[in-house]
Amino acid sequence: MALSIGIVGLPNVGKSSLFTALTKKGGFAANYPFATIEPNTGVVPVPDKRLDALAAIDNPAKIIPATVEFVDIAGLVEGASQGEGLGNKFLANIRDTDAICEVVRFFSDPNVEHVSKRVDPLADVDTIKTELILADVATIEKALPRLEKESKRFGKDRTVAFETAKKVLAGLLEEHRALSLDLSDEEKASIKELCLLTMKPILYVANVDEDKIHDPLPDIDGQQPLPLCSKTEAELSELDPDDAAIFMEELGLEESGLARLVQAAYKLLGLQSYFTSGPDETRAWTIPVGAKAPQAAGVIHTDFERGFIKAETASFEDYVALGGDKGCRDAGKLRQEGKEYVVQDGDVMHFKFNV
Repeated sequence: MALSIGIVGLPNVGKSSLFTALTKKGGFAANYPFATIEPNTGVVPVPDKRLDALAAIDNPAKIIPATVEFVDIAGLVEGASQGEGLGNKFLANIRDTDAICEVVRFFSDPNVEHVSKRVDPLADVDTIKTELILADVATIEKALPRLEKESKRFGKDRTVAFETAKKVLAGLLEEHRALSLDLSDEEKASIKELCLLTMKPILYVANVDEDKIHDPLPDIDGQQPLPLCSKTEAELSELDPDDAAIFMEELGLEESGLARLVQAAYKLLGLQSYFTSGPDETRAWTIPVGAKAPQAAGVIHTDFERGFIKAETASFEDYVALGGDKGCRDAGKLRQEGKEYVVQDGDVMHFKFNV
């Protein structure tokens, strides 16, 4: 699955610094608004210690983790929905992503200018929320005449889209994100074509001063933001693993903020991993939580799903405890699962298929 998360926020909140640390790419970061114009993209592995445990058993030629693509989108400002600061161009970049990671400035560096001349995290969040809502209002108002005509011409399916669009518009005008509205799966599907910005799940990242990393933070929209310091993460990303581990221990961190961010983003999208493992490769595959065995097989190749027969499956815990595929088979822990099996996070699987 190709997963894309847009990193957004006001100018000078540390988005590009965070992106550079995440991807180890030279994203351009500078102390003035709109240092980033075109979006930078980078694919980041999902940290998963289970891969190492499987590889220690099977000694594969290569290890392939699950990945998430991050997109560094230029800073939004008040009035972006009306084109301020090239806002329409930047908003269009967000539409192409699956979810949003909003970086909120909590750090107090006087050498980094704040676009509003003050550090006020909750006000910054409100500015971004307002601009995304206003952009969606404009999208729906433009689409409504077309949806109304289609509802009269094509009947029920388009009527659902028309009525849902009106329902969402009413919610937006009351300053509610589309995702927070009580929409059925049918209603959500009916307006998917509109690519509404406030329909995307959002993860808040608090960019804090290094000495504030363990301080409590206020909730944002009912969500506890993920604290990290982009400067610290940039330093960690340049160290070898042993030195990074010592640095994190000095800071009282069990793992880097970037690792926590990637894992949180993965969960935000309702995703999990299953594994295939053998002498050629040990690999994590990304699937939605609740996916059944044929759907999981289809992530490897469409033929696997089309010709699915069964899945030989062991839990990660059994696979490691029993020393791999043979040990699981000998102990009766290698299960034969059919088309209705709901894949569990960490399952180690081999598929039988016939096309």
